[in-house]
Amino acid sequence: VQLQASGGGLVQAGGSLRLSCAASGIAFSNRDVSWYRQAPGKQRDFVARVSNLGSTYYADAVKGRFIISRVNAANTAYLQMYNLKPEDTAIYYCNIIPHWGQGTQVTVAS
Repeated sequence: VQLQASGGGLVQAGGSLRLSCAASGIAFSNRDVSWYRQAPGKQRDFVARVSNLGSTYYADAVKGRFIISRVNAANTAYLQMYNLKPEDTAIYYCNIIPHWGQGTQVTVAS
């Protein structure tokens, strides 16, 4: 199983980014996909999840600013992030239990 996260980068506060998580070696359409993030010196925290049926769940800190989605035909999940804040700076990881991607760095400059 491989989860390839991409799309991170440096953005100014108020900007947007879209992260992608491309999966292989797994029955993607049958599985929930989650995004987590880990800031320096902090624990890895839940950000968002999309169920196999398309239901979505968000951490309070990102609700209303982030949108998680999936395209099963492409074995890919996305995290669209709007109105980014400096506190969103972290490495973002995608997860399909029990598998983790390698992470993609998001840095939001104030």
